[in-house]
Amino acid sequence: MATTINRPVMDVAPVKAARTPVEYVWAVARIAIGWIFLWAFLDKTFGWGFATPAGKAWVAGGSPTTGFLKGTGENALGGLFSSLAGQVWVDWLFMAGLLGIGLALVLGVGTRIAAVAGTLMLTLMWAAELPLATNPFLDEHIIYAIVLIGLAMTGAGATLGLGNLPIVRRNAWLR
Repeated sequence: MATTINRPVMDVAPVKAARTPVEYVWAVARIAIGWIFLWAFLDKTFGWGFATPAGKAWVAGGSPTTGFLKGTGENALGGLFSSLAGQVWVDWLFMAGLLGIGLALVLGVGTRIAAVAGTLMLTLMWAAELPLATNPFLDEHIIYAIVLIGLAMTGAGATLGLGNLPIVRRNAWLR
């Protein structure tokens, strides 16, 4: 007499075999925007001389938020944002955000969380610059935020990323 062994079925979506060209476009957009965040973190941390000179690097005692936020003093919400410039907790929160968002997007894990955090960060940076110099409403911060929302909605971490790992597929918050 044969014995039947019941094994629990895991509720995991199957890995999609074929990718469409649009999935690769979203994946490349995810990696590119992730690199923008990651590069900002690296340049502000080590002062590689692109946006941040070595003497103003975070590791050299510089503040990664002072330059941008101090320059907002004359803007509509400048008083609020310029008062945050150079505060240690703001520097740490900003740098942790840049690193976390950048890594999540480049790796394709946690893209939904990265999209929410990135959209919030970009919206705050957009608000700090109001009124905008070249357009009454729209600038690159809003465009990047729209793309981040699209990345989250399309599940872009599964293509050219680690979004197909079983742990990611089992835990929606990691997608």
